[in-house]
Amino acid sequence: MPDTGSSPRRQWQFDWRILLFAGAFLPLLVGLGIWQLGRAEEKQQQLLQWEQQAESLSWPRQEMRGLSNGRPVTLLGRYSDLTWLLDNRTRDGVPGYEVLTMFYPLEGPAVVVNRGWVQAPRTRDRLPAIDVPAGVLEIRGRVAEFPEPPVLADNAVQSKGWPRRVQALPRSQAVAEEPTLASKVIRLSGRKQPGAYRADWKPDLMGPQTHYGYAFQWFSLAIALVILTVVASYRKTGANNDNDNG
Repeated sequence: MPDTGSSPRRQWQFDWRILLFAGAFLPLLVGLGIWQLGRAEEKQQQLLQWEQQAESLSWPRQEMRGLSNGRPVTLLGRYSDLTWLLDNRTRDGVPGYEVLTMFYPLEGPAVVVNRGWVQAPRTRDRLPAIDVPAGVLEIRGRVAEFPEPPVLADNAVQSKGWPRRVQALPRSQAVAEEPTLASKVIRLSGRKQPGAYRADWKPDLMGPQTHYGYAFQWFSLAIALVILTVVASYRKTGANNDNDNG
């Protein structure tokens, strides 16, 4: 019969180094998870507030209060014939332009509207045909920054007339065409918006779901740390344990 008395067993063995390591990092991981949950709640409240303001506040009041990136905006007005084609913009490996058109709301300052991406013609000497919807239109979008040029980049205007090809469109350049220009750009919220092309933007704002994802990661690491600490603290004892032999 096998000698069951000499079978190794696992027993809790106090190791101050393991417990010190776990005690130092466990509160940190849990704290980071709780912090991310708080950030998600704050972001959710911010988005709800912005949505309410988009419906209740007029465009002049929104612009006066200051425009934050990602804020939803609803405008009623007309597109103008002033259109810039932002060069060197690709989608799925295909070269093209982003179409930026001046928009004049019925109230408040004019604003540049990024209408989305359009494919470039095969030759550089041609520009894509850009349609400008007529009449009074309601557009929805989100606030974004002007496409500023990289440091030391040459931002010389590469075409005359309209539409105009540009490498970037800093606000100072757009103000030369319309002095009462808003401080930010509006990106249309989707292809169904009036005058939209391929308006499939990445989110301008880290939403609540992103923070929830980060919180899940921190809590998962905390749980993994607890499990590893418990496993490492149980050691084999008995005749087959080399530690018992000194």
